[in-house]
Amino acid sequence: MIRGADLAAIVGIALGSALLVGVIGLAALRLSRRASMLVQVSIVALTGAVSVAVGMTAVARAMFLSPHDLLVSLWVAGIAAIVSLGVAVALAVTFVRQARRVRRIAEALGDGGAVEAPDGSGSELAAVADQLARTSRRLEEARTEVAALDASRRELIAWISHDLRTPLAGLRAMAEALEDGMADDPQRFHRQMRVQVDHLSDLVDDLFELSKIQSGRLALTMETVSLHDLVSDAVAELRALADARQVTIRESPRPDVLVRGDPRELGRVVGNLLINAIQYSPPGRAVSVTTHIDDSGRAVLGVVDQGGGIPPEDLERVFEAGWRAAASRTPDAGGTGTVWGRSSGAGLGLAIAQGIVVAHDGEIRARNVEGGSRFEVLLPQATAA
Repeated sequence: MIRGADLAAIVGIALGSALLVGVIGLAALRLSRRASMLVQVSIVALTGAVSVAVGMTAVARAMFLSPHDLLVSLWVAGIAAIVSLGVAVALAVTFVRQARRVRRIAEALGDGGAVEAPDGSGSELAAVADQLARTSRRLEEARTEVAALDASRRELIAWISHDLRTPLAGLRAMAEALEDGMADDPQRFHRQMRVQVDHLSDLVDDLFELSKIQSGRLALTMETVSLHDLVSDAVAELRALADARQVTIRESPRPDVLVRGDPRELGRVVGNLLINAIQYSPPGRAVSVTTHIDDSGRAVLGVVDQGGGIPPEDLERVFEAGWRAAASRTPDAGGTGTVWGRSSGAGLGLAIAQGIVVAHDGEIRARNVEGGSRFEVLLPQATAA
């Protein structure tokens, strides 16, 4: 058994040797602070191994151990140091590889490029790399969405600018004709000017409604609403437009389909869908309006036109603000430039309808059917009072 004095001497010698070697190791780390992680981890491993060897040598000399025993101890310590250094190098290589992966991901994040998927290992650096990769994917999706919104906004501005120039040019021409006394029928000019002013007013109203929807400032007055009443009112209001275009409106809404919503805004949705269907149905065709309850218990409003359908590549864009149908589906405006005070005709009606439906926790979708297209509004059903 080791005596207390001998144990104290061993501990003191070992501690002194370890501190000395540790100070040298810290100095080496400081000098190599710009070196790779592999070098720094190797210095740490070597510091531990050297401190053991120096401590054993110092203790052996103080305790007058035999050279044979000291040599054996040093060999044991040396082999342990080599193995420890190998393990440390392997760990450092893995650490450096993961650190480089994190750096590449960070560089890709800064450049806006694609990010490689992490290898799925469970270390802290791998977790950081995985989080950075997920962040990069979200940023890429956000950039794609922003680019699409920016392109849509530019397209909308171009359409709106065109729609503003046309009535303004007509108003200016008619005003100059009236001012110069060149109008043969001033009353006709006055009527046409009022029509153009109504069109401008509808356009401004649509833009204001769209801005409220996109900014989240759309205020809803919720109450129990009958889809039957909404359809009947919209059909009565748009009957003259349908007759002028020689389009028949066939309505068969169920009287028991009730929803919870703002009657004014939902009425606008029904009106916009009907206007869209009437516009794209050729003369002599019919527009159908139905309501029912689907299997999930939601109220469904369906509007079907006979306009030949929508190109499949455009089905995803029909609800974008400013989107216009292909030329084959674009109807003749009839020279009026307005649609009975319900829509400006600027490609905003479906975008407004979608915003209102989403604000009611509903869904609106479009699909092609035989001979035309079908728009469906799905809303949560309300119970009868």
